[in-house]
This record gives sequence, C-alpha cells and structure tokens, in this order.
Amino acid sequence: MGSYPGKGGATFRVWAPNAAQVRLRLRTSARTVTMTSQPGGYWLAEVPRVGAGERYQYLIESAGVELSPRVDPYAREIDTANGERQAVVYDETSFAWGASHYRMPGWTEMVVYEMHLGTFNELPGQQVGSFVDAIAKLPYLADLGINAIELLPPAQFAGPLSWGYNPTDPFAVETVYGGPDALKEFVRSAHELGIAVIVDVVYNHLGTIDNDLWVFDGNTPPPGGIYFYADWRTATGWGSRPDYGRPEVRQYLVDNALSWLQDYRADGLRFDATAWIRSVDGTCAGDQNLPDGWSLLQTFNDQIERRQPWKIRIAEDMRNEVQITSPTASGGAGFNSQWDPDFVRVVRGVLRPVRDEDRDLGPLCDVLQRRYGSDAFNRVVFTESHDADSNGGTRLPAEIDTTHPDSAYAKKRSVLGAVLVFTAPGIPMIFQGQEFLECHWFDAGFPVDWSNAQRFAGILALYRDLIRLRRDWFNTTRGLRGEGLQVHHVNDADKLIGYRRWDEGGPLDDTLMLLNFGNRAFDSYTVGAPRAGLWRVRLNTDWSGYDPSFGDQLCLDTEAVNQPRDGLPCSLDVGIGAYAAVILSQDN
Repeated sequence: MGSYPGKGGATFRVWAPNAAQVRLRLRTSARTVTMTSQPGGYWLAEVPRVGAGERYQYLIESAGVELSPRVDPYAREIDTANGERQAVVYDETSFAWGASHYRMPGWTEMVVYEMHLGTFNELPGQQVGSFVDAIAKLPYLADLGINAIELLPPAQFAGPLSWGYNPTDPFAVETVYGGPDALKEFVRSAHELGIAVIVDVVYNHLGTIDNDLWVFDGNTPPPGGIYFYADWRTATGWGSRPDYGRPEVRQYLVDNALSWLQDYRADGLRFDATAWIRSVDGTCAGDQNLPDGWSLLQTFNDQIERRQPWKIRIAEDMRNEVQITSPTASGGAGFNSQWDPDFVRVVRGVLRPVRDEDRDLGPLCDVLQRRYGSDAFNRVVFTESHDADSNGGTRLPAEIDTTHPDSAYAKKRSVLGAVLVFTAPGIPMIFQGQEFLECHWFDAGFPVDWSNAQRFAGILALYRDLIRLRRDWFNTTRGLRGEGLQVHHVNDADKLIGYRRWDEGGPLDDTLMLLNFGNRAFDSYTVGAPRAGLWRVRLNTDWSGYDPSFGDQLCLDTEAVNQPRDGLPCSLDVGIGAYAAVILSQDN
C-alpha cells in the first residue's frame, strides 16, 4: 500500500472502494495518470520515470462528484508547502543505518524518559524543537542513566504546536520535527548510546475534518467514510473512532504499528488510551465493550510478538485490569506492561498536603505492593507525565508548594516521589525536565527550561545517583531489579515507611529503603533488617551536596544486630533527615 519507488519508476496503490474512478496527480513531474481498479476496492498505478521526492495526490470521483485532492493514507512523508498538503514518494531503503550491535535493555533494567520533541530542546528563535535538537541532548540522557526514551506521538499532526495526539497522517513523520530520515537518525543516535526508543501510537481516534482519512472516498457510510464507524461507536472525546471491525481498517492500523518497529527500528510502542479502543466510552462497562477493539489489541500484540518479541508493548489503559498484561493465549490483551494510574495519584496525594498529619501511608503501602499478575514489571510507575502535568494539573514541585515550587519543602518531597519511582517494583518513568525540577506545567507552547539543569545541578545529581542504583551500576543494589518486595515497617504516627527489595537475596542484592514523610529528623531510627552485619548507606537524600537547603542529617553505615524487628530477624539503627530517604545494602 502507498507509494514505492523502484527501478525505472514507482508503484502507487490506494484503497477507495466507493470511487468510480481514481487518478494520480503527480505534482513534481506535472502528470496525471488514471489508476486501474482492482478487486476489493483497490486502485493501482505503475508509473515510469517517477522516483523518491515526487509530490503527489489522489483525485477521486465518487457518486458523480470529484472530491478535493486526497493525501495517500500510507504516505511516509508530507509536504505542506504553499498551504497545500501533498504526499511525497519516500524510499524506505535509502537511509544508511550502518552496522549496529545494539540490544535493547530487559524490562528489569529499563528506565524510561518521556519526551515531547517540540518542547524538549527548543532552541532560541525556534517555535518547535526537532529531532536534530533532541539528538544533541542524547549524551546528557545517557550520562543521566536513561536507557529508554518514550516519544510522544511523532506522526504528522495538524498545525505546528501539538502534543501529537491529533494525528492527521498516521504513517508520516511530523514535518516540523524533521520527517522520516530525521526520526531514523534519532533512533540510530540513541542506539549508539545504548538508549531504546519507544513510540507513542494513537489508535483510539483518528481525528475528524482535520484528518486526511475523513470521508476519504466520499461520505459513505456517513458521517466519516470508510475508515470510521458509522454509528454510535464512532464518538470519542478527541475525534472519531476507526472501524475496528472492518478488515481493511484493521490491517491499516496493524501495518502502522509494525512500520514504526520495522521501518524506523523503534524498540517498542506505547498504545494511547486503550480503554477507548476496547470500549465505547472508556469505562469498559459491559454494554460499552467493543469486541472488535479487544481483538485488535490482541492482534497488535500477537503480530509483534511473532516478529520481534524483544520489543516492548505498553498500554495506557488506566483501568487496573490484569487482563491487559495477560497473554493472548489465556484471553488477555497481551501487553508487556501498562501504566499504573494509582501510583501517580497516591504518591502525589501523600506528598501534596502541607500538614504531616494529613498524610495517609496506608494507600502508599498498598500501591507499592500492586501487581498486575505475577510479574512486578507488568506496570510502569511514575509521578510525572504529560497527562499528570497538564489538563488542569501541574508539575509535582508546584503542586507541593504552589507559591514557591523551588522551596526546600517542594524539593525534598518531590525527591521522595523520585525515590519511590526508582525503588518500587515496576518499570520507572520520569517526564522531561523532572530531573532538574521543571516547574511549568506541560504545554506544547512552553519549552523545557534547561537553565534549571545548572540552577538545580544537585537535584540532577541526585536523580543520576538514584537511576544508577536502580540499574545496579555498581553491583550493590541488584534487588532493585528483582521481583521481591516486603513493606515491613509502617509508622503512621511519625510518617515513616521501610521496605526491602530483592532478586535472589543476600549481600549486594537485598536493598533496604527507609522513607520519612514527616518534618522531623532522627539521629537514630530503628528498623528491621533481614540479616546481621554491616549495612552501607548507598544514598542519603538529605545530603547538602544535593541542595544547600537540605538538612545534612548524619547518616552512617550501620551494624545490624540479631534483634528481631518488623517481622525480620534483625534490626539496625540509622539516621534520617526530615522529608528524606535512605537506601542501604550489604557488601558481604
């Protein structure tokens, strides 16, 4: 489908079952070619002396009317010059990938950085950042310890400013970001630094009149034509829902998903709003279910699993249903992981209150122990995201202290949120700028303020240290990559919790976390430990080296003794600052 250059010319193929005639308008070479009808409503043209770079459109006659020029639904590149949208013949084989020995990280090691291309590294004088601009910051991300980037949707959208969730041409890479070759260069550059690229895809809606699929070959069936449901199932809060039951539309969406993984070598997909794919109103109530949508989700995952099983599929379902990450063989949707909506809600709810007595640690303990099935990494955990930091929300530091988001309270409590993200079971994710206290809510018109990376260099260093512990860079905290979790200490009066993580257990594996959600420091606080012997402090967030306003509470390596505590056989005493966290493990 689409256009493909070959030896001596190019082939064009389009689906337009309601068309009486389809002509191919070649804008660059100033020719018009009548296409040949094929079974199933397809139209074909094989045109000599046409190559990559040719601008073209389809002229469709339907119900006795010639429609305005149509853009190829499978177009890989869009030219918007002179206010007219045209497809561009793109040679998928022309990009020089070069030799690559890249292997993406396993789920247990993955640390995700959610990125919006337009605002991530917008340079002075620009309206929108690009792939080239983002590539310049990849070494920074690699040094931070990031090994996976989740891109907000890079498909072509309407207008220059967008989050990407209003795709107009699902197969084309957004022109203002640089187009298809720029995305490939971004992926290649990321792989050279050991960073995976996960692409956000939008299949719950495909827009209305601003979408090139709308009434593509005429208004049959109404209201949106061949790509959309024609009844009560079409409406969503963002645009019209594709007709998941129509084989050609299903194939179109599956082809699109596979294209990101195969043609652009992306390492995974994050599926937007899957609850709106499997149900009409997103509630997933019985009378709202969309069986066609559920089977489509299974098809996505089965097709990818069969071709490239090492690539991750993440669902933004936000309904806490185990079936989303259950295998398709047992009736599940087949995703590898899904966003945990309760983690962000509960953690921010604990960190937000001004008064310590208003913090309830019970839900926090529950959400730490949340699992979707038996695999701890079936969920993505975060305290900030493009949704959480917009749509009436704001960045976590600004939520903690609306007047002074750079206050000591905002810094220390937002850091506690980061500790939870990187030490809780699951795949950790942070949102662009979170690592240096970006305080402005997310909006496509407000770029990340990179001056904060210098202003809050200590906080950035703290995030770097956390990520390296989470990834076990120093072979001291393997437990943070393991399945084991035990919340063994809860002090709701003083607002402290303690929990341990482990993979196989033992020295350099078992990892203890003690978090203080109260505004009171302790010179010596007693908590349970699984073994006697010396426990080394791997991180103390109260260190003034991270920020001059921090308390610098003395926190030393400590000897655990054989005195049972918190259901564990041993106990230890350790200092901990106000609104601070301590991470410990053993050398031997």
